[in-house]
Amino acid sequence: MSALTIDEVASPSSGTRIAVSTALAIAAFASIGAGSIHAAAIGVHSEHQQAVIAFTIVATLQIGWGVLAFLFKGRALPIAGVVVNTAILGAWILAKTSGIPFINGLQAAEDFQTTDGIAAGLAVVAVVGALVAVLRRAPMGQASTAVLSIVALAAALITVPAMVSAGSHSHEGGHATGMAMDHHGASAGKAAASGHHAASTAKPYDPTQPIDLGGTKGVTPEQQARAENLIALTLARLPQWSNPDVAEAAGFRSIGDAVTGDEHYINVAYFTDDKFLDPDAPESLVYKPDGKGGKRLAAAMYMMSTGDSLEDIPDVGGKLTQWHIHNNLCFTPENRVAGLTDASGNCRAGLHKGNEAPMLHVWIEPHPCGPFAALEGVGAGQIKAGETRLCDTAHA
Repeated sequence: MSALTIDEVASPSSGTRIAVSTALAIAAFASIGAGSIHAAAIGVHSEHQQAVIAFTIVATLQIGWGVLAFLFKGRALPIAGVVVNTAILGAWILAKTSGIPFINGLQAAEDFQTTDGIAAGLAVVAVVGALVAVLRRAPMGQASTAVLSIVALAAALITVPAMVSAGSHSHEGGHATGMAMDHHGASAGKAAASGHHAASTAKPYDPTQPIDLGGTKGVTPEQQARAENLIALTLARLPQWSNPDVAEAAGFRSIGDAVTGDEHYINVAYFTDDKFLDPDAPESLVYKPDGKGGKRLAAAMYMMSTGDSLEDIPDVGGKLTQWHIHNNLCFTPENRVAGLTDASGNCRAGLHKGNEAPMLHVWIEPHPCGPFAALEGVGAGQIKAGETRLCDTAHA
């Protein structure tokens, strides 16, 4: 009796058995487990509709096939299980190595994490089990209820903790879309709170240590989590621009302010794209010239859309973050800073005012005024009326 044409059997001597082989049962439970983990991760990717759709399709396919494996006989079903889970494994490998360019929210390569590793491992088990069911020609015994119970329990013990982790994952440490937003959307950090409350004592900001922005009065756990997530994402992804030559090849150009000690490179193509707080497409980079011809990447300066004002800024980190604008700088046609506006707010002939969209620094190295500090002097820009200039010495 082949594994693919098993009839239901009830025998006093062998116990109750169902119409599925042990290999196919293992494959089905593994596929259902992997699909459940992907389903739990849907909400974490809610800022990107295409990613939500992709995870929903993956979860539906894996869970659906696993259920069908218990209901129907035939050679086509195990073959479908091999195809479905192999394709999903291929997509996972692509997401980890180069990103999936045609799915918004998954374009950049992601770091390997335990939760998605478990989902991938279950998919491998599903492929192997289904393949055994396809290729096995010798007679095979049916899976007893005892065996099914053991397999189901093992799958649950592996899957449930991974589902909890996937559903509460904060994207820290390298998910390129964990805090990224589009110019019209809300912060993904709102759905990815880290779950810890502000510490009673503030700790200095050290990019080489776990990020802890606790200790600031009036900052909610959600605001703290969003701020920490943004820093984590920036620390993970911004170093791709460490070499100014790489940045220039991607379209960044210096505005010629190295004499101040902080040299800004801007990419005007990113001023009008749909990326926001995205270190893969930062509107501006801040380098520290060393006086010897070298430059060290020190920060990102994220910008809102052209035309936005300080009245439009989102709540990223509450009192931890402060946006500013530059409404008094004049630039050459090549977008190099060349002076300030006159008393009437105008630039002299041949110059134009720069982008006045709100801006936010995120430093990837310690700063005397904390990880979101603006610059000093003219470089500090203008803040919202009624606010006090932020200098977060507690996290300096």
